[in-house]
Amino acid sequence: MLKLSESIYNALRTHGEETYPHECCGVLLGRSSHGVNEVEVAVRAGNTRTDSAHNRYSIAPQELVRIQRQGRERGLDIVGFYHSHPDHPAQWSKTDFAEAHWLGCSYVITSVGGGVAQQTNSFLLSGTSEDDKSFEDETIQVEELVAGRC
Repeated sequence: MLKLSESIYNALRTHGEETYPHECCGVLLGRSSHGVNEVEVAVRAGNTRTDSAHNRYSIAPQELVRIQRQGRERGLDIVGFYHSHPDHPAQWSKTDFAEAHWLGCSYVITSVGGGVAQQTNSFLLSGTSEDDKSFEDETIQVEELVAGRC
């Protein structure tokens, strides 16, 4: 299961709208325990794909290391990644699968049609190695903001 606040959920979707017709991408920082990836921070990343940014994304290794360090300074780990699919379903592609390497992480995809965020789905990359990895549909639990809650 992927748990995140309503504000983070909305931020992922807004990012996809802002970068349309190109794919957006980012990193999810938080904590993972007992089969739950709980997101505390979503960090926008630059899409370094210049050849086909409308249907591919890539996060520069230096940026990924910087984001990972920022997370560790706050006691957080990388628990997932997100990106958008402009004018395509919120379903992983063969390329998404081939380029997914962080076992145990959530991969969140938002379909953005005509510049408007539509469906958002999450997929858990499970397995023990590259040889047996697979994507499993993952439930997204969006926690509403409650006034007066700390």
